[in-house]
Amino acid sequence: QVQVIESGGGLVQAGGSLRLSCAASGRTFSIYQMGWFRQAPGKERQFVASMRWGGGTTGYADSVKGRFTISRDTAKNTVYLQMNSLKPEDTAVYYCAVNPTGGGYEWWGQGTQVTVSS
Repeated sequence: QVQVIESGGGLVQAGGSLRLSCAASGRTFSIYQMGWFRQAPGKERQFVASMRWGGGTTGYADSVKGRFTISRDTAKNTVYLQMNSLKPEDTAVYYCAVNPTGGGYEWWGQGTQVTVSS
């Protein structure tokens, strides 16, 4: 079984910053891509950012481009999400997920709460 554990959420004022971390561990597995998603109350889960393990190609939702940065530490099977210039609309539970083969995200974390006050 692969475990995916997020950390780093919290309460921050608008304009502030937070850094989320996500570590994948467990039995032997491969990583094609890791991604961040978020779900606000009453809304569907939405894509935030992703990074391919080989090559480091990144993708971002339009709503976070220029404010959020995804990075990785391949030795630690860890991905980070640096969130700057946070807005109240960024408030959500942030989830990390692992796409092991390119066929889709299979393993998900339990989420970490990010709350941005105005």
